Order: sequence, then structure tokens, then C-alpha cells
Amino acid sequence: MPAARPTLADLRKDGTISSSEIVAAVDIYMRDPETGPYRFASGHSIDIAAAVAASPEIAEAKAKPGPQEKALRTAVTAAVMAAHATKP
Repeated sequence: MPAARPTLADLRKDGTISSSEIVAAVDIYMRDPETGPYRFASGHSIDIAAAVAASPEIAEAKAKPGPQEKALRTAVTAAVMAAHATKP
């Protein structure tokens, strides 16, 4: 049986992707929510916009009153970490 695609959290845990790369991916999404696939130095990639769109935490973060940037960034980071990466 083939191994399941790893999540970004898995790849971060084993050192394949660095924390700074994840922060960079989140920064790109925060500047442009329509961004497409993001490729990491390891060659792994994710579609950030699709990962965020599939996350129920995003809707919750956007629904909260008041300033949203910090809550939204936290929710985007969680969505990115849970996303399954495509192998190089």
C-alpha cells in the first residue's frame, strides 16, 4: 500500500521543510489570497488557496468581530500545516 501524502506538519517535523519556508508561504497568501501553488525548496508543493478554502477555521476567523489579521494568520497557518504536500 503506498504511503499517504505527508502534511506540511509532517515535513516540518522531519526537517524537509523549514519553519521560515512555512512563514514565507503564509506571508504570500496574506498578501495575495488568490495565490496558486507554492513550491518549497525541497520541491514539495501545496495549493495554499485551496488548503485555506477547505479549512473551517478560516470562516470562523473571518466571522469574528474586530481586527482579524492575527486570527486569520493563525487560521491560515493551521490550514497550511494540515495541507497534504505534493511530492517533487
